[in-house]
Amino acid sequence: MPHADVRALRSHKRALIAGSVGNFIEWYEFAVYGFLATIVAKNFFKLEGESDLTSLILTYASFAVAFFFRPLGAAVFGRIGDRIGRKPTLILVLVMMTLATALIGLVPVYAGIGVAAPLIVTLLRILQGLFAGGEYGGAVALMTEIAPRGKRGLYGAWQSLTVALGLLAGAGVIALLSGILGQAALEAWGWRIPSLLALPMGLVALWLRMSLEETPAFVRAQSARTATAPPPRGEVIKAIFLGIGCVMVWSAAGYTFLVVMPTYLQSVLHTGFHTALIIAVLSNVGFALTIIPAGILSDRIGRRAVMVTATLILLVLAFPLLKVLQHPGDSLLVKGLAVLIAGGAVGLLAGPGPAMLAEMFPTRMRYTGLGLAYSLSNALFSGCAGLIITSLIQQTGNHDIPAYYVAVTAVISLCALLTLNKNDHIKQLDEF
Repeated sequence: MPHADVRALRSHKRALIAGSVGNFIEWYEFAVYGFLATIVAKNFFKLEGESDLTSLILTYASFAVAFFFRPLGAAVFGRIGDRIGRKPTLILVLVMMTLATALIGLVPVYAGIGVAAPLIVTLLRILQGLFAGGEYGGAVALMTEIAPRGKRGLYGAWQSLTVALGLLAGAGVIALLSGILGQAALEAWGWRIPSLLALPMGLVALWLRMSLEETPAFVRAQSARTATAPPPRGEVIKAIFLGIGCVMVWSAAGYTFLVVMPTYLQSVLHTGFHTALIIAVLSNVGFALTIIPAGILSDRIGRRAVMVTATLILLVLAFPLLKVLQHPGDSLLVKGLAVLIAGGAVGLLAGPGPAMLAEMFPTRMRYTGLGLAYSLSNALFSGCAGLIITSLIQQTGNHDIPAYYVAVTAVISLCALLTLNKNDHIKQLDEF
């Protein structure tokens, strides 16, 4: 292989790692918060005279609030990233997101400082959401813009893989701490350790991002900025709403099966903590296993074909898979297989998803556009998943709510996905 090609390959690998490492940290922390929701509820949201389920709902409300600040972060930092570049913006949001995450591990509990405790945690969650909103659009823009022709699906899939790795890392750290410290110590102070670990992770990520180069597509767009008119605002807004529709089921099913499920199993089906955690790990393993193959497949047959197939799988299997989890006679092996399949179906969406979003926007608006589409979908259908599911179960007593939630969003996403051009994966990004 010529020396120039070897150098370009190494540069691409560095950019993939540097671009995706911030996403890893972000989803590691969100996994930690989701998996420790029952413990967070006891330490920060256990108000006098209120039930455990109410405390859990308040915890998920704090979880959801952070997601609603993601679109603001996507708009603010996306605008910056589309003007001054992907690299400096990604460095800024990484530093701020890491600090907000680490500070959560230092907040005194409700028993120590009263109502100030949940307020501080919620404020830090808001800051996390704000900076996380500026992370995704830039990272996906970076990774798809450096991708060789015919490999955008693969390169974008690495961003989704770090979601799975972050979720698995969060579950693994909690499982390890639970085994070493025991449940009592984990609830008393051990829950702080996963948040504090974000600090050394962030330092490594910062070191990697400092060596990034700006993408050729952004450089070309900058040089042509004065010579070409910006894309019509109406078309960009239309693309954002279409993007939300396309990834709606990805957001809803992803959080239902990968993050909310452990708490659902504990609080609704009265499953033990360790069993629920094992099931959560298996669902995330299934998720991780299909992401890269789905991204590669989408480079060959198109994003639409792969994502429509995955959406149909989730629509058909949502209720049967949940029934397996609800059935007390089924073994842990059978339940584990059920969530492995569910996670795998979500991975089929997450593999082509980043490239699909990148291909919906021109370079001058890509950071902002895809960041807004993704963050708005996550705010509405991921961040609210725990709150919606838990609240509806409390009001209706219907334990099938998670399946209804996935099925309804699958129908809407199916309609949106069918409007996409099946040949978008063939075009150059500069053609959009």
